[in-house]
Amino acid sequence: MADVLVVGLSARALAQSARSAGYAPLAADLFCDLDLEEAAERSMRIAVDLVLGLVSEPTIVALDSLSEGRDPIGVAYGSGFEDRTDLLKKLDERWPLLGNPAQTVARAKDPAVLAEICARLDVPHPRWSEEARNGWLRKRVGGSGGAHVARAASDEGCRDYWQELVAGEPVSALMLGCENKALILGFSSQWANPSPDAPFRYGGAVQPADLSEDMHSRLAQAANAVSRELGLVGLNSVDFLVSGEDWRLVEVNPRPGATLDIFHPMAGSLFALHVDACHGRLPTRAPVFSGADAAAIVYARHRIAKMPAFAWPEWTADRQRPETSVEAGAPLCTVLATAATAGEARRLVLQRAETTREAVETDS
Repeated sequence: MADVLVVGLSARALAQSARSAGYAPLAADLFCDLDLEEAAERSMRIAVDLVLGLVSEPTIVALDSLSEGRDPIGVAYGSGFEDRTDLLKKLDERWPLLGNPAQTVARAKDPAVLAEICARLDVPHPRWSEEARNGWLRKRVGGSGGAHVARAASDEGCRDYWQELVAGEPVSALMLGCENKALILGFSSQWANPSPDAPFRYGGAVQPADLSEDMHSRLAQAANAVSRELGLVGLNSVDFLVSGEDWRLVEVNPRPGATLDIFHPMAGSLFALHVDACHGRLPTRAPVFSGADAAAIVYARHRIAKMPAFAWPEWTADRQRPETSVEAGAPLCTVLATAATAGEARRLVLQRAETTREAVETDS
């Protein structure tokens, strides 16, 4: 098996996908949970606090340690680099980058660039401003996961911008980019898990999304056009808000994301498609997905000083190590569900999330 470096705020899903594609993942993230250790050939926790995110020196130290005596084909990255393009450049100097280069990530996450592209392509997009606007949303440039989104406030830092608040249900397109071509793999519906400090915090997703044939076509055309304009490569996602026949393209996430957990091809692997696309090879058609899959993040309601030796159900992921401390509001685990329909999968995953939270917090 060829070695591949995998890194992100959480690298578990990407490492599992790499393993299923026949690679030996050398994985580093901020948690190093039990199932990351199971999926990876080697795994390591990056020694920084979750609030700080991926700090350059500890991240490179971890990847250097993992690759010692190995010959990785490159480094595949997940979330956490959207506002760390300098770190991406450093990784690109050491190993082949399996994903978008730093300049592409910077353009995709620049609100001015995205707004200009959408206007030129006639793609509906919320208005934005560098100055505080009452009733609009405050976002952080390069933010991801919804935790960076809040109601507008006038005293925030220089890396914030303001986006018009528009109505709609969140829908995300998972896609492959390759040499100014793009291929939609599927659509998922998403939901928030609000907290007092993060009213739009990511809660979970289910696929397939309930879209009319016409809406599916319109969103796919918009996602493909924006992807080609940005020159995206590999796995990426494009987020929309859909309300009846109205829709807006809200954000581009130029890397593999959380929906890796809910898109399971009947043949092959998403990671294999990602590597191929980064090397200039795009399949002629999207893979087939059977049934419906959902995933939800379980957040701790209070601080857990020491995680118990919990008997994790098989439908959980990102399983905390015993003795690990978990702060209030931090991710506790991910819960998964498969069903015949998207509605059934979402109901089941939310039920499992509540059951798991209660069991863990009772044991602790």
